Amino acid sequence: MGLLQWLPFVLLLVALLLAPQYLSDFRLSQLGKFLTYAIIAVGLDLIWGYGGMLSLGQGLFFGLGAYGFAMYLKLQASGGKLPDFMFWSGLESLPWFWAPFQNPFIAVVAALVIPALIAGILGYFVFRSRVQGVYFSIITQALTLLTSIWFIGQQAYTGGTNGITNLGGAQLFGKSLLSPEVQHGFYYASVVALTLVYLLTWWMTNARFGRMLVALNANEARVRFLGYDPVMIKTLVFATSAAIAALAGILFVPQVGIISPSSMGVVPSIEMVIWVAIGGRGTLFGAVIGALAVSYARSYFSETYPEIWQYFFGLLFVVGVLFFKAGIVGTLINLFNRLRVRFSNEDLEMSEHGLSYYRAPAKAVSATSSDGGAQ
Repeated sequence: MGLLQWLPFVLLLVALLLAPQYLSDFRLSQLGKFLTYAIIAVGLDLIWGYGGMLSLGQGLFFGLGAYGFAMYLKLQASGGKLPDFMFWSGLESLPWFWAPFQNPFIAVVAALVIPALIAGILGYFVFRSRVQGVYFSIITQALTLLTSIWFIGQQAYTGGTNGITNLGGAQLFGKSLLSPEVQHGFYYASVVALTLVYLLTWWMTNARFGRMLVALNANEARVRFLGYDPVMIKTLVFATSAAIAALAGILFVPQVGIISPSSMGVVPSIEMVIWVAIGGRGTLFGAVIGALAVSYARSYFSETYPEIWQYFFGLLFVVGVLFFKAGIVGTLINLFNRLRVRFSNEDLEMSEHGLSYYRAPAKAVSATSSDGGAQ
């Protein structure tokens, strides 16, 4: 990846680091939420944009990560007492599987490992059966739907339809979760997490592993013939994308203050796909831009046109898909490449006509010199 290709992300990173100086606490918290969406989008782009596996279950992994950390925050906010929704449901003691989440370290590790483990187990059996394409998407969507319905039905243990709420009383590092210091800390944590996830996925897609992943998307039979195991490669990528989504969920909860089944269902999972499609599938930076742009557009339209914002939002998607099939960043890359080829050809043509005052690129000059020598 050349310096020019890194420049957009570096500029975005600088802007994000400077944002707290110019945004209100509300807008900063909103931007922090959007950054967690960008983290999800990068993980989805890894599995879909490069691996060709369209997962409609990222909302599930995001939700599991969010619920895991929300359990710790809820226990903190309850001050050692039974969480309110458990009391209202008639429980008299804390369920055994909630007890480990009183420890923040265990809560974070479990929130990361459990979604990755579920994705790994599911992926292994699905990919071993050579299920791919739309059937893989249907399986992940079905699992997401079933899990969200199950969470809704477990009022006593998950909060049911409302989810886990009223987290403002939690204490982190000796300060209230709602304090500006803690909220700013989670914002910067989101910036750091996005940067690390971006670097990890860039390394994965540019290393030998990434080339095998792209090759699997193009011709899985050939990769298998060469002696590689497609099942393990796909399973690892699926589990990694699930862990990335779970990480986003962990950072989402303290900044938003709530997690419910509506945030982990089929609709959010489809919206995550839209982020990547609008930004540019197969371009990591495009996934980031897509998540930020779509999330901001949704927020703007819902605030400015509260009664008809869904129509504006839908029109945005239609226009984006019809006229920017490669996504925002993908379209810009294609345009840049066409302009570069065009100007390179013009430079070569001018050099061939003897316009010595115009300095052509080195390759063009070499080619021209070779042609002249042959004549």
